[in-house]
Amino acid sequence: MSPEVEYQTERLDHLGKVAGVCREAGIAEWLDERAGDQRRSVSMGTATVAMILNGLGFCNRQLYLVPQYFENKPVEHLLGEGISADMLNDDCLGRTLDWLYEHDVTTLFAGLALQARRRFGIAAHHLHIDTTSFSVSGDYASKEEDDPVPLAITYRYSRDHREDLKQWMLALASTHAGDIPIFLRPLDGNSSDKHDLSAAVREVMTQLREHLPDEQEQQIAVLDSGGYSEANMKSYHDAKIWWVSRVPETSTAAKNALEEVKEPWQALSDGSGDYVVRIMDLPQGQERWVIVRTYAQVQATKEQMEKQVKKTQQEWEKRLWHLSKQAFSCENDAQQAWKEAMKGKPSWLLATFTWKEQGQYQQRGRPKKEATPDQTVWYLVPQLEVDQHEVTVLARKKESDFHRGHQHPGHATPLS
Repeated sequence: MSPEVEYQTERLDHLGKVAGVCREAGIAEWLDERAGDQRRSVSMGTATVAMILNGLGFCNRQLYLVPQYFENKPVEHLLGEGISADMLNDDCLGRTLDWLYEHDVTTLFAGLALQARRRFGIAAHHLHIDTTSFSVSGDYASKEEDDPVPLAITYRYSRDHREDLKQWMLALASTHAGDIPIFLRPLDGNSSDKHDLSAAVREVMTQLREHLPDEQEQQIAVLDSGGYSEANMKSYHDAKIWWVSRVPETSTAAKNALEEVKEPWQALSDGSGDYVVRIMDLPQGQERWVIVRTYAQVQATKEQMEKQVKKTQQEWEKRLWHLSKQAFSCENDAQQAWKEAMKGKPSWLLATFTWKEQGQYQQRGRPKKEATPDQTVWYLVPQLEVDQHEVTVLARKKESDFHRGHQHPGHATPLS
């Protein structure tokens, strides 16, 4: 009889692909070179890769439970010969995290990203830079308590709509279409895009210029309106950083630019809408503004405006109907009541009124024809109309979207 064969099931799932990419990028080898002689069963680089694998499927559990996660995984196949699940304990991983922190995760990440770009042949022409937040629960040390904390985990506006939880933030830069992240920096939970996003843009551009000076003329930072301000744009202009950004909707300059577009609209290359290019001389330097109007956006805005106009008109008709039922002893009182009622009226709603004079009698019953009224009261007769031209102007403002780009003399900044 043939001897019995024992089989053991191990789950690879998606981790094989992740481990393969980590191996091709050389993450473990690069970190081990910086760590030097370690005298550890699991090297710093291998432990880091293990935490990457763990973080993609088991990130909400305590550190000491990581060996449990790898119990049914082909650990040697993923991390290397001689590595077992029990070796990935909290002592091993904790020392690795301490080492990563001591050597600055931003610096280490930049080096790894540069190596990965070179190995995979990925260019960094368009850099998408933004911040995101991570909500957490638990008790964390705070700077207010004079504790030595490297990161303030605290309350602020939550993108996850979890204002009840504390958070920390992360500034991240990636190549076009998210090919590969090339920069990260952890931020305090109450960080502001106006300041920290600008600092991240300057830092990542400085790193790229130091490592790849031949590519700097082709690098363009792409960011959202949160990082746009006169001070930030001036700093980019002085540093000769090319950038593309959206204009904040609250910008006075943007509102003025949308009041009336005199330039001829040009069709977008994909036929989805129109655009207008405008060169602006601003306090922070010269900028190339692009107003974009898509047909889908025009239709959606039109429907939304029609719905809003109808609802608002009905609300004001009801309000003015109640006003028309009030009797006033004199014209001045009626005019004052009308003035108070007009507060908050939208500009596209035209409201006028006429007088209705009516006599009142103190005695009961129907007065005689020759009887003289004891007093005269005035009523307001409102008329309400919609200014379609004003509605159209407001709709066009909502239809158009702004993109701004820094423009060096004689060169146009392309849009991403």
